[in-house]
Amino acid sequence: MDKSDSGRMSALNPNILGGAEPLAPVRPERVPEWPEARPVTVIINGRAVQVPRGVTILQAAEAAGIKIPTLCHHPSVPDEGACRVCVVEVEGAKNLVASCVYPVQEGMKIKTNSPLVRDARKMIVELLLGRHPQNCPTCPRGGQCELISLAQDLGVNEVNSALKPRELPKDQSSPSVVRDPSKCVLCGRCVRVCDEVQGVAAIGPSYRGIRTLVAPAFGRGLGEISCVSCGQCINVCPVGAIYERDAIEDVERALADPDKYVVVQVAPAVRASLGEEFGMPPGSLITGKMVTALRMLGFDRVFDTQFTADLTIMEEVTELLERLAEGGPLPLLTSCSPGWVRYCEHFFPEFLPNVSTCKSPEAMMGALIKTYFSEIQKVPPDKIYSVSVMPCTAKKMEAQRPELNASGYRDVDAVLTTRELARMIKGAGIDFLSLTESRFDAPLGASTGAGAIFGATGGVMEAALRTAYELVTGTELGTLEFNAVRGFEGVREAAITLEGEVVRVAVCHGLRNASRLLESVKTGSRMYHFVEIMACPNGCV
Repeated sequence: MDKSDSGRMSALNPNILGGAEPLAPVRPERVPEWPEARPVTVIINGRAVQVPRGVTILQAAEAAGIKIPTLCHHPSVPDEGACRVCVVEVEGAKNLVASCVYPVQEGMKIKTNSPLVRDARKMIVELLLGRHPQNCPTCPRGGQCELISLAQDLGVNEVNSALKPRELPKDQSSPSVVRDPSKCVLCGRCVRVCDEVQGVAAIGPSYRGIRTLVAPAFGRGLGEISCVSCGQCINVCPVGAIYERDAIEDVERALADPDKYVVVQVAPAVRASLGEEFGMPPGSLITGKMVTALRMLGFDRVFDTQFTADLTIMEEVTELLERLAEGGPLPLLTSCSPGWVRYCEHFFPEFLPNVSTCKSPEAMMGALIKTYFSEIQKVPPDKIYSVSVMPCTAKKMEAQRPELNASGYRDVDAVLTTRELARMIKGAGIDFLSLTESRFDAPLGASTGAGAIFGATGGVMEAALRTAYELVTGTELGTLEFNAVRGFEGVREAAITLEGEVVRVAVCHGLRNASRLLESVKTGSRMYHFVEIMACPNGCV
């Protein structure tokens, strides 16, 4: 396609890409499809239950409305049966079996709450508690520790005094993630999500017996290896063994400094998840209350990262059209997700020329605050303290990249996660639910709203296609939606017709899916012009 073609592009017509078989997404398949699996009948606690053949005892019990306690089990990762908290009795079996990995069979008789089962579970939790530090009030997990919940549910009211908690040094080498091996219960969730879901394999079990711990190889720190700071290990850890690096004290210190002009930007995904921290249903939009809370915390300006999401899309689409016209490196790969960019640097450096030259919306906003806003506000950039609130631990890593200093100073000084912002609001004694609503500040608070869909997988691609339509045709898109790039499959593909030219696009979330997609591009089995990649499964949300 040459420049003359790009000037004559007409409508964009999305349609599902035909031809080769679609790339199968990489994700743990926990249960056979219910309609296709042949049912079997099992007896659970004296009650007949019909379930698909091949499901686990744990899944069969859930279908029967029976809750079996678990610790190493997590819906986002494949099961391993490591902790044995979910043991049950099966008639004919010599020992108690782990229900999360034991498949059902026709006529199987199962007891989930016998005295033998209860005693075994209680003993396991007692042993785990005996080796676990007892500093619960200061633990990052606070009241959300699964080990403590298990102990309470199972009636464990004593800690085995013969066992001593391990005292191991924290790993604070990463700008995003802190690892506290003293609290690790060896459930293996973090290992499995890092390896099997993300394909990074940054951590794994080391040593043997009672000396076993989960750590990077050769005793190195997370900041010294191929960790991409995606934070999936934090999401699945049942205790406080892995958590985000806290920036609250730094931000509060800046807010208390009369010489600092403290500015905050908030990512679109935050407004859809912050409400959960205050007991609201998932997905509750609390934008106005959030802005009010930020002002009450003392921020001088509150900006919406959607403003620079618009800029990102304009730049990225322009770059795509230029590469299509002039033959630049294709496919163009999005650069919004810092975890994905770091993954590309570590594992697929040959694709770095394909990565968009655009900064992420957070980085763009940080640069604007320390340059454009600094000039119009007549505040020197060294007096501005720039904070971002993000759903992503990798943004903490991104903020410290040496390239992000357009003003000669760090573009973003501190990054708070959604959880950290919630803790700041609670710590300030703000009654969040009773707050009135207010708006973001001008001039960097206005936006088209396209950035609102950035947080979901496919959102960047849809916003880009909408923008490309208007740039190419000179007309507004109206209500046309690009549903072909929506959804939660690991890899989705579509073909876009640009006045007779077919532009192939793909949307991918999760880094193991990204690996498979890029390998297919390397081998030539797939050809794309534009690819959206997000490090986190399902995107920022």
